[in-house]
Amino acid sequence: MNNTFKDLKYKVFQSGNPLFFYIGINVMLFLVIAVIGVLSKLSGQGDIIDIFVSDYLALPANISKLPERFYTLFTYMFIHDGILHILFNMLGLFWFGNIFMNFLKSRQFHFVYIAGGLFGGIFAVAALNIFPLYASGLAGVTIVGASAAVMAIIFAAATLVPNYSIMLLFFGEVKIKWIAIIYFVLDFIAIGSVNAGGSLAHIGGALLGFTFIKSLQSGRDWSKLFERKPKLKVVRNEKPVKKPEFKGGVSQQEIDAILDKISTSGYDKLTAVEKEKLFKASKD
Repeated sequence: MNNTFKDLKYKVFQSGNPLFFYIGINVMLFLVIAVIGVLSKLSGQGDIIDIFVSDYLALPANISKLPERFYTLFTYMFIHDGILHILFNMLGLFWFGNIFMNFLKSRQFHFVYIAGGLFGGIFAVAALNIFPLYASGLAGVTIVGASAAVMAIIFAAATLVPNYSIMLLFFGEVKIKWIAIIYFVLDFIAIGSVNAGGSLAHIGGALLGFTFIKSLQSGRDWSKLFERKPKLKVVRNEKPVKKPEFKGGVSQQEIDAILDKISTSGYDKLTAVEKEKLFKASKD
């Protein structure tokens, strides 16, 4: 049991993999809030935890509340309303996050996830306050969930490698571009429902993910905002060390060049030889 916790701690906080980090943070916060909520109900305090989360951690739809609850643009994307809510969000994040990380950098993952959540929240609140359809029902309405951030990752992956296929139960092999399109259409249809805020946030996140990749392919990497500045180091004049090669004889320099080409042109522009080299390197 102790080794299991050590493994989890390493994957979430020390592995450097942003996919494990965000899944771990979301799951831990969900469990903490759920356990405290159960204990408060057993002690006779009722739904005090649910009320606290709704009032102080969820994103209010009423724009007049944002000046004093501005931080909820960040906290809302780590709060979930029920086990199915977090389950489907984390499954989507795991599947498409792995595809994202096969072709892009950790820094870019962090940017798309956080920026997608922030923009999705702003987009949803703005739409809810602009369109007359929602005017009469804004009081007490809040938005929670990582869905906007997850949709940003989904659409970033689907825009970068639209013809990448995954296996789905009952459907077989499906290209991820069709999965992303279906998600978007369902959310667009749902903006007239009672959960309009959540669907609008999803759409905002999707737009961010799509725009990020299009900008990246044009040579502009917004995630450089998160890039660490190199520190000055004193380097001794020693014999150059030969870079290790991946299994299959594919060098790191070749892999870097292929990944750069994917970032700028997309996976579909790779030659058969380049795809083979990338496949060999991934098996290392």
